[in-house]
Amino acid sequence: MAQNYEEFPTIIAQSGPLNGQRWVLNKELLIGRETDCDIIIPSRQVSRFHARLMVTPEGTHLEDLGSKNGTHRNGEIITDPVQLQDGDIIQIALTQQFVFLSADATLPLDSIQGMERETMKPSVTRLRLDLKSRRVWVLDHEVVPPLSVSQFQLLVLLYEHEGRVVDRNMLIEAVWGEEEAFGISEQALDALIRRLRDRLAGFDPQHSYIVTVRGHGLRLDNPPLD
Repeated sequence: MAQNYEEFPTIIAQSGPLNGQRWVLNKELLIGRETDCDIIIPSRQVSRFHARLMVTPEGTHLEDLGSKNGTHRNGEIITDPVQLQDGDIIQIALTQQFVFLSADATLPLDSIQGMERETMKPSVTRLRLDLKSRRVWVLDHEVVPPLSVSQFQLLVLLYEHEGRVVDRNMLIEAVWGEEEAFGISEQALDALIRRLRDRLAGFDPQHSYIVTVRGHGLRLDNPPLD
């Protein structure tokens, strides 16, 4: 009998000792230093039982468990349980950062595992990405640890306009949102572009994917594999 697949939210470790690891949220997950935790962060800055992620019919909630060094969501310390939104950044003490991906932005677990197998197949272009799982491959090597949310948003816009120039205003609005765009400096965008270039160069130093068209913007140069 065919199995019914369910989609679950996911968290991905972005920086810290757990870099690149991911967890599917199909049950409550306990985060802490203690070996009984579901997500173990080996740092004295992290409390034995630091925080937990709870899956409810209303959504996924993050709760701090009275930790010594705090739990943050998007830079704000939490004192009560909060409901997570797609793209939220979770910070455990000053040690470990995660990004939360909602069910709408992820794939079923079996599909994710299938994609692991798919990475063994050659791609047509040097760079490819999957919007649902937010994963990126360069020369068939997955970019691990994953790109930050802002880096991925920038790359998606260029990827969707491949070969065409995207002006800087569009880039800023795609990453920071229309309401915040007015307060974002050119230097902030340049710094983000530089970090993204550095991440891609770590997997393919022979090719520059993000091309600056002076006076106009950026374009993605993503040629076919040789």
